[in-house]
Amino acid sequence: MTDTRRLYQQTADRVRQLIAKGDYQPGARLPAERELAQQLGVSRPSLREALIALEIDGTIEIRMGSGIYVLNTTRPSGNGRSLGESPSELMQARAVIESAIIVQAAATMTDETIAALRAILAAMADDITQGRKPIEQDRAFHLAIAESADNTLLAEIVTNLFDERHSPLSAGIRGHFETTDSWTAALTEHHAILAALEARDPLAAQAAMHTHLAASGRRWLET
Repeated sequence: MTDTRRLYQQTADRVRQLIAKGDYQPGARLPAERELAQQLGVSRPSLREALIALEIDGTIEIRMGSGIYVLNTTRPSGNGRSLGESPSELMQARAVIESAIIVQAAATMTDETIAALRAILAAMADDITQGRKPIEQDRAFHLAIAESADNTLLAEIVTNLFDERHSPLSAGIRGHFETTDSWTAALTEHHAILAALEARDPLAAQAAMHTHLAASGRRWLET
């Protein structure tokens, strides 16, 4: 029977099997991500998602700057339990959908929306300066662009995709890999999107949005 579970669930079970076989005892450090990904024949993003899932269920602990350590060798299989959508697939979906939406949004963009976007980015910059994670400002920026396309279904899709960032899996990845530097990079990319919208240049806006979301996915899953 074909395994229809998400790839990160399948990969997590393969790591569990390595642990269950006795290859790695409690307290042992797993191979580095790159080596383990090669061993399992999966991409680093898929492996990182699997490792976050294993950390959530208490099988391993990820210690930034130190390594990945086994905590428990008796954890059962995940039993198909989903911790949310794959963050790599989520960011790919957002790149496709939001890059298409912004073309339409650029054609209907008003001066009022441009001003609102500027205010959102100013608040985002303030959050970063104060050491706060500006996820609500990030959400407001992307949703304001989607809403300006004058299509409620498209705006709802963007909202649902963005809010998947609060799933256990995405939240676990954000907790480890979002930093002040990553948010500063995102803010710079947002300004590039806004500049293209101010110029009423739909192709430049599309390119800037795709560049931003692709870079966001890399910061989460490949750094």
